[in-house]
Amino acid sequence: MMAYSEDDIALAAEYALGTLDADERAEAENRMSIDKDFAAMVEAWQHKLGVLNQMVGSVEPRPEVWNKIKSAISLSEAQAALVLPASAPVAPEALEPATVADTSNVVRLSAQARRWRSVAAFATAIAAALIAVIAVGVYQPDLLPGAIRPKQRTQVVEVKTPSAPTPRSAQYVAVLQKEGGSPAFILTVDAASRNFTVRKVGASAETGKSFELWLISDKLPRPRSLGVIGNGDFTARPVLASYDSDVINNATYAVTVEQAGGSPDGIPHSAPVFTGKLIETVPPAAPAR
Repeated sequence: MMAYSEDDIALAAEYALGTLDADERAEAENRMSIDKDFAAMVEAWQHKLGVLNQMVGSVEPRPEVWNKIKSAISLSEAQAALVLPASAPVAPEALEPATVADTSNVVRLSAQARRWRSVAAFATAIAAALIAVIAVGVYQPDLLPGAIRPKQRTQVVEVKTPSAPTPRSAQYVAVLQKEGGSPAFILTVDAASRNFTVRKVGASAETGKSFELWLISDKLPRPRSLGVIGNGDFTARPVLASYDSDVINNATYAVTVEQAGGSPDGIPHSAPVFTGKLIETVPPAAPAR
């Protein structure tokens, strides 16, 4: 948008207020028809000042007011035509053009002053009205028209209740080793989640071979593979979740040496090299009383 002078802004504001005379209003409308930015500025002023109409209800004048207006009109009389007094003959030299002072600047400044006084007065009224609207909106919003009434805001506050701490579950451990030999693996089982972790201690896999862990129970028709033990120090898996606690706690855990990647058919292909049974190392937490 192009920059406008104070006179342009005042003209747009006073056009929106409806206080221009016929010539000034025609000038403003002509500018609006050829200057879209000026027309937009007038529209913005109309939008700002239109709020005042929403705060003022229509008031029907009392009958006596109209009667007084009609009486005042009937009492007024038409003014007699202005007759200039006869004057003496004017000498020819007096008809020569006289030097006339240029008062255009005075007229322009007077119009500007009148225009800005009108804008300032209405701006003060707008400020006072807005303060009143804000005050009413805070303390008595129901008194405002629906169009400018502030919307009610509902704030939902979520209160989270601290969850009870999870009770400690029992922990079991099995040392997998050869009979009379040093530990090769340590198997740890969590009773609640039934996840297990194998910790490699002293075993070393042969080249091209893999260690595989098995669960052996008299309640199962054959050993069940629990997966290949990885090359890292720890191997964790959740596969015990499919067995009940009685089978898990009383089974024998064995490690066999299989081809790389483990048994291809779910059946051990060598005798166990390390075995062990679970013992409880951490009891479950006692129930609160």
